Amino acid sequence: MEALWSRIKAVLQKIAPELPGQLNPGISEKELERLQSGIGTALPEDLISFYKVHNGQLSESPGLINGEELLSADRIYDEWLVWKDLLDNKDFEGKDGPYRSDPETGIKNDWWNPLWIPITYNGSGDHICIDLDPAEGGKKGQIIMMWHDDPVRTLEAGSFKEWMERYVDLLENGQMVYDEDYFGIFNKEDL
Repeated sequence: MEALWSRIKAVLQKIAPELPGQLNPGISEKELERLQSGIGTALPEDLISFYKVHNGQLSESPGLINGEELLSADRIYDEWLVWKDLLDNKDFEGKDGPYRSDPETGIKNDWWNPLWIPITYNGSGDHICIDLDPAEGGKKGQIIMMWHDDPVRTLEAGSFKEWMERYVDLLENGQMVYDEDYFGIFNKEDL
């Protein structure tokens, strides 16, 4: 994962030179234990290896991943707690029972699942998550997109490593650009 980070930082130096300085140092064993204990599950090794190099980014930084904040361990737990509190308070239930999402194959039709661990945040309640509780046809550790107010749940990649490798390829191919107006790195086709 160090090689992936090196590739990311090499592109960032060219398109957003302030961003590498806004990456957190690697996650400590204590921070990792606190996060895994808090969410009640172990995280995939590829994510842990990635976070051992940089524990996400500073919260007020430009969005590193498609304009979204790459969450630190503390921010992962904070965002997870928001969703867990909503679930525990039955905010995802209507008069006819629990709200259901409209997921792609391999993703459960929950509105939110406690084993969907947010790793990015767009500031509006939407997340890229690691799915540690896939439906039949899915793969534990797959990456999914979850919107707070839309039932669609999309499969983004089969693993964290696969997802990050695709992102780095897009960065290196010039598909991702820094946009000052939107305060982050975006796919130029989306601007």
